[in-house]
Amino acid sequence: MDRAQKEKVVEELGQIFESSGVVVVAHYAGLTVADMQNLRAKARENGAAVRVAKNRLAKIALEGKPCESMGEYLSGMTVLTYSEDPVAAAKVAEDYSKENDTFEILGGAMGENALDRAGVTAVSKMPSREELIATIAGMLGAPASNIAGAIGAPASNIASILSTVEDKAEAA
Repeated sequence: MDRAQKEKVVEELGQIFESSGVVVVAHYAGLTVADMQNLRAKARENGAAVRVAKNRLAKIALEGKPCESMGEYLSGMTVLTYSEDPVAAAKVAEDYSKENDTFEILGGAMGENALDRAGVTAVSKMPSREELIATIAGMLGAPASNIAGAIGAPASNIASILSTVEDKAEAA
């Protein structure tokens, strides 16, 4: 890899570190090519991405970035899992580490905050952006359906009372 290629990789990694909601660093020693392809596919399905990069270049890319403190995790055979959604990459990495013992999560970063192993686990348990939007939409819609039910209820009560009165009048 010549100098121009290294500069391009550093620039790409810098963009990843700046624009990602979360970046997870893990050791992947012992993963087969098929395992790595499986990880990439799962990441893609969930709106995340996987990147293997030289640790030295990743540390250079981290210089001056808010998440610079995660550089301590960059040693050995590391892989970066990242996403714009602050939860997706952590969920993918956590789920994959449960399936595959050779995939060991070291830590990561969420914005300016460095995450240790427990921090990545905590982030992975948070609801995703889509789940939060669905919950909020449900909460916003609930009062309207309650009002509609309350408005409709007296009319149905009156109708059943009139029906009962009519039945009694016909019987008499």
